[in-house]
Amino acid sequence: MMRWMGALALGFALARGAEAQEHQYVGAAKCKTCHGKELIGDQYGVWKTKDPHRRAFETLRSEASLAIAAQRGLAKPPHEVPECLECHVTAFGAPATQVVTPLDPAAGVQCESCHGPGRDYRKKKIMSDHEQAHAKGLWHADEDPAICTTCHNERSPTFDAKRYSLPGGKHAGFDFEQAKAKIPHPIPEDVKGRYLELEKSRRGAGDGEEEEE
Repeated sequence: MMRWMGALALGFALARGAEAQEHQYVGAAKCKTCHGKELIGDQYGVWKTKDPHRRAFETLRSEASLAIAAQRGLAKPPHEVPECLECHVTAFGAPATQVVTPLDPAAGVQCESCHGPGRDYRKKKIMSDHEQAHAKGLWHADEDPAICTTCHNERSPTFDAKRYSLPGGKHAGFDFEQAKAKIPHPIPEDVKGRYLELEKSRRGAGDGEEEEE
């Protein structure tokens, strides 16, 4: 079963990688233009201060990671080898032409690792229309477990097959709904579909910023 899950995750990773190459990465700082605002829920602030994905690269320098690397006979420290970096930083292995803004590995797993390379969908007018945003590369992060299991699978040396408790006394190494609940960063319900309207109103009152190009 575990081998089947690993093959499935790898297949999704390859498909996702091919899809990602159609678009370009811009980095979390660009996402902050909108998603750093309290009005929309400050998802950037949540990621930077509370989300463990933000510290994904830092964990590769920990004593525990160094011990795992030694146990597995890695030739270099974990923060220098592809088999670790592919899941601990954003856009690892992507061609330079696909990365519009240089991405600092120390930033760990940024927004675009889960939501897709954002250059083509990041504009407010596009993001306000989800169908258009998805057509331009936004991934269905709230609906697609494969985005997560690309990395959260038994190929990871810290994967725990009993991490999540399921109904009936069963366990799983990954459960999509429970995992999402650990990193909540929702858009407020009263703002969904009204962000442009509300922001325009605030800007008219002298509170707001123009969209960054």
